[in-house]
Amino acid sequence: MLTDIEIATQAELKPIEEIAGKLGLKNEQIEPYGHYKAKINLPVASRDKKHKLILVTAINPTPGGEGKTTVMIGLADAMNKLGHQTTIAMREPSMGPVFGMKGGACGGGYAQVAPMEDINLHFNGDIHALSSAVNTLAALIDNYVMRENPLGLDPRRIIWKRAIDVNDRALRKVVTGLGGPIHGVPREAGFDITAASELMAILCLATDLADLKKRISQIVVGYSYDKEPITVGQLGFTDSIAIILQEALKPNLVQTLEGTPALVHGGPFANIAHGCNSVIATKLAVSLSDYTVTEAGFGADLGAEKFLDIKRPVLGKTPDAVVVVATARALKYNAGVPVKDLDEENIDALVKGCSNLARHVKNMQSYGLPVVVAINHFASTAKENETIKAEAKKWGVEAFLTDEWAKGSDGELEIAEKVVQLAEEKADFKPLYDVNDSIKTKIETIAKQIYGAKDVIFSDKAEKQLTLFAKNGWDKLPVCIAKTQYSFSDDPKKLGAPTDFDFHIREFIPKLGAGFIVCLSGTIMTMPGLPKTPAAMRMKITYDGEVSGLS
Repeated sequence: MLTDIEIATQAELKPIEEIAGKLGLKNEQIEPYGHYKAKINLPVASRDKKHKLILVTAINPTPGGEGKTTVMIGLADAMNKLGHQTTIAMREPSMGPVFGMKGGACGGGYAQVAPMEDINLHFNGDIHALSSAVNTLAALIDNYVMRENPLGLDPRRIIWKRAIDVNDRALRKVVTGLGGPIHGVPREAGFDITAASELMAILCLATDLADLKKRISQIVVGYSYDKEPITVGQLGFTDSIAIILQEALKPNLVQTLEGTPALVHGGPFANIAHGCNSVIATKLAVSLSDYTVTEAGFGADLGAEKFLDIKRPVLGKTPDAVVVVATARALKYNAGVPVKDLDEENIDALVKGCSNLARHVKNMQSYGLPVVVAINHFASTAKENETIKAEAKKWGVEAFLTDEWAKGSDGELEIAEKVVQLAEEKADFKPLYDVNDSIKTKIETIAKQIYGAKDVIFSDKAEKQLTLFAKNGWDKLPVCIAKTQYSFSDDPKKLGAPTDFDFHIREFIPKLGAGFIVCLSGTIMTMPGLPKTPAAMRMKITYDGEVSGLS
């Protein structure tokens, strides 16, 4: 059996100019990065299309595997094969997880975006530009404090962190400025992974360069000695940071192995950020396509909720249908089946584990959106697949078996027809909360209605921050809850669909540039660590540059 990278490198890709032509783009509207990648020059006029948007999400991730990205890519390929002009809008991978536990994020088997080795590594330099912008701002802030510091920025209250696109737990907390006055002001600092930085969120939520500059200027970098917030705009660093990001703001164009256009742009994590690709890329795809298939990170409790409550108001477009991805293996894991036994048929455990899928489906239905379930074929039996279909029918949705990994678009033709049908129906979207509610009310709404929590417990620090944020007028923003991706709760060991639990908020981070308040729950970290056996240990490169072990 061929590996993902072997399948990808053996595929015959089309010149990127041909892929651009499928979107009605002329050669002068793109900037090629080699033969198979390009950036798109903005603005681009909208085409006379249906402008339908499909959101692909999933159950909570497990060691059993779900394959949300693979399903998304296979779905778009299948819709194109059926004659429905379709484009993909998705996130670009962070190198941290690529070399860590997750591996790549380009799909798998015969449902991949390509060139996968480029996309999974440096791609067109967007994430490197973001890291540089974050760290340039950090350097400017430290220099400001070292010099005259007319605004009285308190080095003890600087909240802006540096960033690197690596899972490096040793950098979570550091001390900078050591070595005497010439080296700066000593202070406690730290690093986020670039995907969790506010600039990543800003890049993904900005609508154009002017909006990018406005958002950058609103970033709160810390507080004065008088405990007043200080922003990038007040410090005078807005344009210098925007200059670093001007090329990164342009969407990236690539293709699937079957030639479907794919806009791959931006990469925030859904467990510690808002988990959706850029508004610019999604808007562009929707404006040039009959159907756009996009995704939201991790389970629907994270990425999809944030897509609908944070990204949708900026995007100005509501999904016309939602696909929830699950596998029999993952559902059995949610019932407590050990990883070593997941390939064995176990109908009782499967039915029990379907509680996780049921909650995700019902959550999406609560927004008034039409939903369909994709059963990603992954060592499941016919009886298990029929069981999932029967369970889904109880919730008023259809479930379809997909096998895009082995069959490409042919493995998703049936569900593609259903998705087109659902997208033609009129959705009755209902927001989860009123953005003008208090921060506490918004968090309690998400925790109780989406997660199934009994109550929300706020730490003393969080309570004090709530008072400060209300005083500063920051309480009318959406909330972005940072929590474990493995459970509806803040405890990764609570599998299935737990209820009657307390959800804990330990502190808040104001991200005014992004336009939301980050709420840290449980023990979630904004800088991941590497696992005992990182994916990096599987990777090899020959003397002629052939890479293996990248998936």
